[in-house]
Amino acid sequence: MKFEGTDSYISTRDLNLAVNASITLERPLIIKGEPGTGKTMLAFEVAEALGKEIITWHVKSSTTAQQGLYEYDAVSRLRDSQLGDERVSDISNYIEKGKLWEAFESKKQVVLLIDEIDKADIEFPNDLLQELDKMEFYCYELQKTITAKHRPIIIITSNNEKELPDAFLRRCFFHYISFPERDTLKSIVKVHYPKLEKKLIDNAMNVFYELRGVDGLKKKPSTSELIDWLKLLIVGKVTESELGNLDLTEKLPPYAGALLKNEQDHDLLTRIRLRFRR
Repeated sequence: MKFEGTDSYISTRDLNLAVNASITLERPLIIKGEPGTGKTMLAFEVAEALGKEIITWHVKSSTTAQQGLYEYDAVSRLRDSQLGDERVSDISNYIEKGKLWEAFESKKQVVLLIDEIDKADIEFPNDLLQELDKMEFYCYELQKTITAKHRPIIIITSNNEKELPDAFLRRCFFHYISFPERDTLKSIVKVHYPKLEKKLIDNAMNVFYELRGVDGLKKKPSTSELIDWLKLLIVGKVTESELGNLDLTEKLPPYAGALLKNEQDHDLLTRIRLRFRR
């Protein structure tokens, strides 16, 4: 059982090695990289390639580790008891299973995606140490231990908004998705737009890489933004010659809003154009 990418996801040799190493070691795989480099999609592609169900846990700033295990709705139970509801006699009616519980009780091995773990509180990863290490946790309300029937393949993504604790990292396999080289990026583009003319792709990528190379950009355009931009170029019938003759010191690329995502970067390129005009 090895991951080697899929028809819709171009994976590098290093990334394949990382995925397969984490599966062999039975340790969570932590994936970092620029936004838009396919970190989240990796989990879905691994699940598809290996024929596994995927369970996704999208982490927010308010997310707690306990929510991944289970939540006990004491308020609903109190209300039902006041109304004389017979359900109150069974406390399990008020236990809401979390994503880890779902993954642990699955009859077959699943892929568990913990997406953007760095959005949560700094203690969030530490609060999951034992559960991810031992593959079990205790439910106090039911007075029983929930143990994984099959150790899930766990993929954890991070955008580096916060540093993850050393104790947590020690229990994981780490991989950083570097921004793809030109040939790899061209292969990714061909997956999405197989009929796009080679010259248009080359000229668009020249503009894209030139834009990424501008010193001082707060948010460099990523792979996903290139894909969106190409779609707009196709719909807008932008020709290869328009891109081939484009000079960033004179004007922005067409549909620049797909590539530049904040006013600071727009202002930076405006200042560059003004400086060259002088």
